[in-house]
Amino acid sequence: MSPEKNVNPPTSTPDSDSLLRRLAGPSVNKAGLAKDQTEINRIIAEVSKGSKFYENEKRKDKDLTQRIERILRLRDEVTKGIDFNKVEQGVDKLVAQLEAKRDLSQTIVHVDMDAFFANVEMLHNPALATKPFAVGGGVVSTASYEARKFGVRSGMATFVAKRLCSELIVLRSHYEWYSEMSAKVMAIFRRYDPTMCVAGCDEGYLNITRYCEEHSLRPEDCVMQMRQAVHTETKLTVSAGIAPNKMLAKICSDKNKPNGQFKLEFEPDAIKAFMHDLSIRKVPGVGRVNERLLESIGIKTCGDVFTQRAVLSLLDKQFGLVFLLQAYLGIASNIVEPGQREERKSIGAERTFNALSDPAKIYAKLEEVAAELEQDMEESGWTGKTITLKYKLDTFQVFTRAKSFDRYISTKKENLFAIGQELLKPELPLTLRLIGLRVTKLKDLRAEAESKARGIKRFFEAAPTLNSPRKKRRIDQSNPGDDYGEQPRLSQDGFATAMPGYDDEEAEEEAERLAHNEEVDDDATDTQMNRNVRSSSSIRPKSTSALPSGNSPPSRPSSSKAASVATSRSVSPNKQNSGYDSEAPPSFLECPICGRLLETDNQGLNEHIDFCLSKQAIKEAQTASLKPASKSENKLVEKKPLRKPRPKEKEKGRSNAENGEGLLRYRKKG
Repeated sequence: MSPEKNVNPPTSTPDSDSLLRRLAGPSVNKAGLAKDQTEINRIIAEVSKGSKFYENEKRKDKDLTQRIERILRLRDEVTKGIDFNKVEQGVDKLVAQLEAKRDLSQTIVHVDMDAFFANVEMLHNPALATKPFAVGGGVVSTASYEARKFGVRSGMATFVAKRLCSELIVLRSHYEWYSEMSAKVMAIFRRYDPTMCVAGCDEGYLNITRYCEEHSLRPEDCVMQMRQAVHTETKLTVSAGIAPNKMLAKICSDKNKPNGQFKLEFEPDAIKAFMHDLSIRKVPGVGRVNERLLESIGIKTCGDVFTQRAVLSLLDKQFGLVFLLQAYLGIASNIVEPGQREERKSIGAERTFNALSDPAKIYAKLEEVAAELEQDMEESGWTGKTITLKYKLDTFQVFTRAKSFDRYISTKKENLFAIGQELLKPELPLTLRLIGLRVTKLKDLRAEAESKARGIKRFFEAAPTLNSPRKKRRIDQSNPGDDYGEQPRLSQDGFATAMPGYDDEEAEEEAERLAHNEEVDDDATDTQMNRNVRSSSSIRPKSTSALPSGNSPPSRPSSSKAASVATSRSVSPNKQNSGYDSEAPPSFLECPICGRLLETDNQGLNEHIDFCLSKQAIKEAQTASLKPASKSENKLVEKKPLRKPRPKEKEKGRSNAENGEGLLRYRKKG
């Protein structure tokens, strides 16, 4: 027997209990799993113990335990001498404000395909119907419901899954099959809501309010009809939740899985009663790390949030009071629409492979990643100012090194590879099993092109009035997430959507599940599956901000040279100096060409316009945008030509001409 199978599981202490839960993975709440997973978790620990994966999870569990201890010390400090009644009264006012935002007018549905990959496989091989099987390579992507009875679930290493179920059949993934069936299913859903929000290849949100009104259908009947259409046309089953908002609908879709539906009563008291005893982990936006943090202060159910509202208020930054109160009340966004491009915060690619130590082979993998990232950036129309190298050691520890530029980087493979190589070289020698590159501080090249086209056309149109909506300041979303941990992520209608740190936990778990076991399929990793199958229109932005303080991975010693060009992921991005006093903000004018807000007067605006408009641009714009002008308009144009800068002003301002700054200072929009 191998050493890892020859040792006893951890002893039953509070710390080891948390480790057992961590080793069990993030998918312990999947439908079809046994309610009591004690024995299953014991086997997982027994199989894993002694492996590098086990040691890494043990280290993370210890780090989280220390983080909890710090939070508890902070709680004790901030609650000394506090009048809890007064604090609770303040929170109660906030609860009343949130309650006033409750909207029960919309019927939202969350649809979730049942064991999607597994059921698609059964369409091609019906003999699998009564057998326990899983889809994946080194890691389980999906487990059939027969396999789930043994504790097998997504995100689990295949060697662990086989230990839980000796008869388990493991199938290679067929991404083209899943992609084809996903397109068919989503087409059926769009009959009921053309502007549905696709949340993945196998799930999404719909607003069926209008459809039900137009067809005189009850929501239950409409969803039943939709589910029947999916089964008739694809032979696949889907579960659904019906509720007044997206959060509740997602929770409800899991109530009667598989092949079922659940409708929550559209009454405030019924909703609060439904949420009161619900496990806090069932709430979308609460991860397993969040769950353990909440348990440390006595919160296991949504009802406990109200009981502990004073402590949560005092530790708002760590827990996110507003989001948790929303969960307690069952209030969330009910806006359903396709994902927007401006929601994206980063774009990246990575590769998982068998452990490599040869620098040449590691660089070859890095070059593959750079080529994939180049393709993604050019196809989707993004560039950025910060590039981050991510790598995972053979000990399963994850590190990042980043470099920022004062310009937007080239999207060419050679440039991306060179930057990645510069960040990686000081860290060598290393033994790696994952490497990736990610670009942040994004700029939407498509939006920029469209904006410039509109700006040039608008320049030659009649000037807008002072009350024109064009005068309103627009929000610059090219660099969201810099001040992570300070502001909660909000939905379009202003509802908090997750606890602090949730996005980072989700992203890290998705990456780490690719390397949970000692052997990884180099030809068909789940990373590739996510690129090919998952829709880009997700309710949750794929990318995430950096980790909040106290949740960073252990730092690997690096050379001084590396430190000069790289930053650890635990260090927040530095805020750029805006160049003005925030207490006395100056007036700003918007350039009609580039759309920037300028701290200047009319004279300076004219000089900036001269910079933006070359003679060729004017000529093209006149050809494409100008309508035949009236005589009076022609006189006006002749009378008011564009003011050219005086020679001295030109000479003085050209030192910064390459940045288009001249004598102006820019302010970030928003």
